[in-house]
Amino acid sequence: MKARSDALLKPAQARYLEGLLPERDPVARAIEAHARAHGVPIVDPEVGVFLYIAARSAGVRRALEIGTATGYSALWIARALPPEGRLVTIDIDPERQAFARERWQEAGVSERVETRLGPALEVLPTLQGPFDLLFIDAVKQEYRAYLERALPLLQPGAVVLADNVLWKGRIAEGRRDAETEALRAFNAFVTRHPRLTALLLPIGDGLLYAIVH
Repeated sequence: MKARSDALLKPAQARYLEGLLPERDPVARAIEAHARAHGVPIVDPEVGVFLYIAARSAGVRRALEIGTATGYSALWIARALPPEGRLVTIDIDPERQAFARERWQEAGVSERVETRLGPALEVLPTLQGPFDLLFIDAVKQEYRAYLERALPLLQPGAVVLADNVLWKGRIAEGRRDAETEALRAFNAFVTRHPRLTALLLPIGDGLLYAIVH
């Protein structure tokens, strides 16, 4: 968390924007504390708020998430869904998913979330669409493959979001490690894709926001 503050904004700007964030409830705070204590990567709170706004404003009813972690981003998405809405979230770690399910139960949204255990590239072909929101936050080198396999499941008008697309400023700095190279290639791919209109937003650690044609 808070990868943004040093890499993307001046410290004073980061503090100012953080101070304007809505107060998180005890469940969200508990997940944030667990992430800090155990080194679990989760989205920054402002990204969580953006996920909620994006899902709610688009009237999302079926959402797909690649990368459950401990359920923080799923919590924001699930809260934006109507009572009959569903979020399918994929991860390879059963312990983290179990922790997430406990938190969703506490938040009263567990009935809206379905977990799938396994590598996302293996799970995606087993899913039935259509979905009207996709959120990607998992293995950086696989972002493009996730999107390519998920696109057939997305209906026209669906929202696509992906976290870490500025990668602590490393992409713009020209770093050449495997994760940075993969994210740089993903950004070029998604912003030129004929089925997508996309923007990269300086929110959190960089957030892709796109719509499917």
